[in-house]
Amino acid sequence: MEVIRLVSKKCLTIAVLITFCFTATLFTFPSNSQSNGRKYDPWLDINDDGKIEVFDISKVALAFGTSGTPINKTALVAGANASVDLADLYETVKDSVVMIVGKTVGGAVQGSGFVYNYSGTMVVLTNNHVVHGTTDLSVTFSDGDGYGAVVKGTDPYADLAVVMVNAPAFVYKPISIGNSSALRVGDPVIAIGNPYGLIGTMTTGVVSALGRTLTEEYTGSFMIGNIIQTSSPINPGNSGGPLLNYDGEVVGITAAVVSDSEGLGFAIPSNTLLKEITALMVNGTYTAHSYLGVSGSDMDYFTAQQIGSTVTYGWRLAAIVPGGPADGKLRVNDIIIAMNDTRIRNGDDLSSYLEGNTLPGEAVRAKVMRSNEATEIPVVLGRRPSPPV
Repeated sequence: MEVIRLVSKKCLTIAVLITFCFTATLFTFPSNSQSNGRKYDPWLDINDDGKIEVFDISKVALAFGTSGTPINKTALVAGANASVDLADLYETVKDSVVMIVGKTVGGAVQGSGFVYNYSGTMVVLTNNHVVHGTTDLSVTFSDGDGYGAVVKGTDPYADLAVVMVNAPAFVYKPISIGNSSALRVGDPVIAIGNPYGLIGTMTTGVVSALGRTLTEEYTGSFMIGNIIQTSSPINPGNSGGPLLNYDGEVVGITAAVVSDSEGLGFAIPSNTLLKEITALMVNGTYTAHSYLGVSGSDMDYFTAQQIGSTVTYGWRLAAIVPGGPADGKLRVNDIIIAMNDTRIRNGDDLSSYLEGNTLPGEAVRAKVMRSNEATEIPVVLGRRPSPPV
């Protein structure tokens, strides 16, 4: 009986702590986007989403209630992730994921997508390469009901597409889109899709890297920047499905897998989607990709030795597009080592920086090594030419 009383007392203490912290959350801890004069404390933001919420405070309360000793945020984050019930999370989001099938001149294609509420209009989001070249589309929901669909907007340079479905309102189960810029390498993620037509398949993994680039068939020589690399298994048919964090928010759209690889998948970041969704809905396309008008290759130690360079990183220019933004400013064999004071280690860094931080018409400061001397050159970015197909 004494043990039971002790346990009950402990649980009561934890409950009181949670209740207190819940009240404090409502009346004391604002998000960092609020301007009521109170200071945002990143230590309390357990899931690093920029807000102090009940989730964060309850984890702190539980930790203090069970240990009574100072706690480490890293341990708290690990405990919060470990406490996520993946089965419950799957049940929460599975009805938001759909299968997309398209007819083409050469046969058929199949991929995934998910439902999103765009200002009261229900749409399905997917990859451009899933719907490109299709002559007819269908979208099948998790209960097996399928409906006709049409493409509303596409952007090959981000491998994004918006699809409108001719379905009754009750079938739509929209899913929330999170902030991909809050992702860190090592964060756990979940992919849900229809690999090889296996509807509603869930796989788990972590964010393996950020700021990667991809080249798709429909982008010509241009790279898709700011890509998320993940160890979550992705297979043909997963394309267009959501990559989710442990809060059940979409942080990416699964896009590609490297053939004959294990644990090497890629996703378009959710912030790219949020940036483009209005243009895709209103204009049917997105044209605000900035353009430098150069081509080149990554630097490394051996290349530096061969050409006598004092730097072993950066992006060495091989060609300047005549009449392009960099024409008359940058030169062949210049090595771009920074952009607006952001270090550029390679082509991935350059493409991701331009995609995530610039717009056409903006001026950037390109720091280059020219004849082993660093110089900073202003360049006004152009607008990327239309996709080749």
